[in-house]
This record gives sequence, C-alpha cells and structure tokens, in this order.
Amino acid sequence: FKSAANGAVAHPGPLQDFYLARTERGIRPELARLTLARKLAAVALRTWKTGEPYEPTYLTVNQR
Repeated sequence: FKSAANGAVAHPGPLQDFYLARTERGIRPELARLTLARKLAAVALRTWKTGEPYEPTYLTVNQR
C-alpha cells in the first residue's frame, strides 16, 4: 500500500488531491503518504468486504 500511495501521489486525481490537502495542512510529506496508504488499505478492505465499486467521493478530508 505504501508503494501504491507513492504512485498515487505522482499522478493527478482524487488520491493526489487527498495527499496535497494533508500537506497543505502542515503534515510532513512522509506522514501524508502513510495516511494515504492507510486510506487505500481501508478502501481496499471495504471494497473486498462489500463488493461495492470504488467511489472517489469517499475520500474526504476532515476540516479540523
């Protein structure tokens, strides 16, 4: 998942937007990539368990 997060950061899309939102909030880039990897793992588990297709709108950023 960490390699997938590194690849996602390099390509435009909702996953890169998620990463950039984290870094703009002041999170160190390596921790933002780790957070993205954990998010990818959670999405994979949910997709596997429920059989629902991937939906990028589920990638929300909490505004704290």
